[in-house]
Amino acid sequence: MSIVHSNTMPDTVNQAMNHSPRIEQCFAALKQQNRPALVSYLTAGDPDADTSRRLLHGLPSAGVDIIELGMPFSDPMADGPAIQKAALRALNNGQTQAKTLEMVRHFREENSTTPIVLMGYYNPIFCYGVERFLADAARAGVDGLIVVDLPPEHDEELCTPAAQHSIDFIRLATPTTDAKRLPKVLANASGFIYYVSVAGVTGGSAPTSERLESSVAKLREHTELPIAVGFGIRTAEQAATIGRFSDAVVVGSALVDCIENANTPDEAVERVHGLVSELAESVRACREVEERMEEQLSV
Repeated sequence: MSIVHSNTMPDTVNQAMNHSPRIEQCFAALKQQNRPALVSYLTAGDPDADTSRRLLHGLPSAGVDIIELGMPFSDPMADGPAIQKAALRALNNGQTQAKTLEMVRHFREENSTTPIVLMGYYNPIFCYGVERFLADAARAGVDGLIVVDLPPEHDEELCTPAAQHSIDFIRLATPTTDAKRLPKVLANASGFIYYVSVAGVTGGSAPTSERLESSVAKLREHTELPIAVGFGIRTAEQAATIGRFSDAVVVGSALVDCIENANTPDEAVERVHGLVSELAESVRACREVEERMEEQLSV
């Protein structure tokens, strides 16, 4: 399936390419409901293979709209302490790229609608073999990739081949992304744009909502893709605030902390799914106040 974005904004970057229908359909449905998506991040294989599968399979019923599944790597430079430790726990328990793809395939046997985005680093994909990885990922049911250490100058290595397998390549934009460079960063992006709310590693403190809202508004001048905001969002209140002006709210480190702080696998599952439910309820209601105010003003 291919899409051509209409050139309605002078600075918009547009590109025709194959992409995942699940991500597009998800955002289209949520737009009709006037609410943002809740995107959750978990590291594949953390704290162990069986518990990780239970966590993954329970996310949609807990309220997650899009799943980010981390591919554990021994040198996760963009991740904070919580996700670094999660990656090491998974690797120490024998998690591999092949096992991560098998988790997705198994998930797809019971869920054909919730988008799954794999997030990680280029080295494990390169070692697996790029073409082999993309083919296996597409067969497993992967919808998108976030590869944090592969700049647009190397699009031909992974971004362009991913499109041939109908896998979206989701780009990161940050507070420090230069305005002149932004069009290049966004040129071949698809699925959505992940706006990193802080200049640093995952798990840090988010900036003020006013500054974030302004940054997201400026980013919209350059893309028609949905914009997800992540890094530093830990509470239902924060998620609701971000959800009022973004298309998706990403929560990761807070969920990974639930796993690390649990005493048993059952407790980890209960904590993660419990927090997800709180976040989902908050995100789904975050625009209701504005809607009521608009209705009152229109009377």
